[in-house]
Amino acid sequence: MTAQITDYLAGLDHPLRDVAAAMRPVIESALPGTTGVLYHGHPVWGLGEHPGRRPVCLLKAYPAYVTFGLWRGQDVTDPSGRLTPGARRMASVKLATADDIDPDLFTGWLRAALDLESR
Repeated sequence: MTAQITDYLAGLDHPLRDVAAAMRPVIESALPGTTGVLYHGHPVWGLGEHPGRRPVCLLKAYPAYVTFGLWRGQDVTDPSGRLTPGARRMASVKLATADDIDPDLFTGWLRAALDLESR
């Protein structure tokens, strides 16, 4: 399944390819034991054999940015104020360049989101 994610990322135009490529190791190191798959056409990392049923986070490319989203993002403490609330309990941040990535901050969000989904 990770080959699908690799293909998705490779198909992105520069600089979005760089953004997504920089986010992938942050996600995968913060979410041990999760599975990454293409779900509804974009990379999703979640729990169990069917990660789309218990998703934790996603990457989704748009023409000018990559969205990094958390399914339970509104339940994650975010003193930075960077997470933007979305539908249901989701929250996300738009990443236009790799410089928009804060690995320590995002790792904290990811671990908190994983903890919420693991309950």
